[in-house]
Amino acid sequence: MEVCRLPLSATQRGKLISAGYTSLSSLSSASASDLARDLKISDGEALEILNVASRSSRSDNAEGSHAIINGGVPGIGKTQLGIQLAVNVQIPPHCGGLGGRAIYIDTEGSFMVERALQVAEACIEDMSEYSRFLRKDLQTFQVGLQSKDILENIYYFRVCSYTEQIALVNYLDKFITEHRDVKIVIIDSITFHFRQDFDDLALRTRVLSGMALKLMKVAKNFSLAVVLLNQVTTKHTEGSFQLGLALGDSWSHSCTNRVILYWNGNERCAYIDKSPSLRSASAPYSVTSRGIRNSTSNYKRVKMM
Repeated sequence: MEVCRLPLSATQRGKLISAGYTSLSSLSSASASDLARDLKISDGEALEILNVASRSSRSDNAEGSHAIINGGVPGIGKTQLGIQLAVNVQIPPHCGGLGGRAIYIDTEGSFMVERALQVAEACIEDMSEYSRFLRKDLQTFQVGLQSKDILENIYYFRVCSYTEQIALVNYLDKFITEHRDVKIVIIDSITFHFRQDFDDLALRTRVLSGMALKLMKVAKNFSLAVVLLNQVTTKHTEGSFQLGLALGDSWSHSCTNRVILYWNGNERCAYIDKSPSLRSASAPYSVTSRGIRNSTSNYKRVKMM
């Protein structure tokens, strides 16, 4: 389970992620005094956070073979990746970016402003280093882009039902026409409400297919990227349980590119499962206080035919 799903205040979750505590496993070995020091909080508050994490961990273990209802592979960084993309799309052209804006559609309530601000600040620091490397006018650059500007360039929509989600997807065409600098649309996650609220499977399939076609049209008409964050679920097959894509493989075929995030031991990895232009390959990555970064381990990248 990711820390962002713990029943804590937004401030507490933000402090945890800022200190590098992104999952329950990262909290399991921490003492109350260590946590209090890292988060700059009282020992009592730190102990309460650890108790909440412990209860959530026991709840997860008790569910055992049940489907993973509220997320992807636990702690894999699905939402973290979405936030990173929303920030990175704003990197200006002189630093090799698009200088665009982002639309972030949150269906799960997992987006955190504190975390987005932290990633934005780290991104600005990285761009400052890049500017110094190229001997650009750093002072002009710093005035031109601040962390608050990055947050203002993320158009955030919170949808609480599949009907709201459908309505918003239908509204995207008009909204982007009025905001032509949007270069990416992120939906986190695309299938959440359709798993929770739909009993008619045939109707669900038709609605999802229509939404996929609409998103493809938006991507083509406005030359932008549409990133659909999906969930996984456990499936019982031949006496064992295996992870599978939420809503099955048929839904995932509507995407041009598909990247699967998974654990390799204690390391997060991304695998290119489907792409018209890239070969299948996997690479490690880390979720840090600064955002998504290259892994610092000696893990060897693997190409898969």
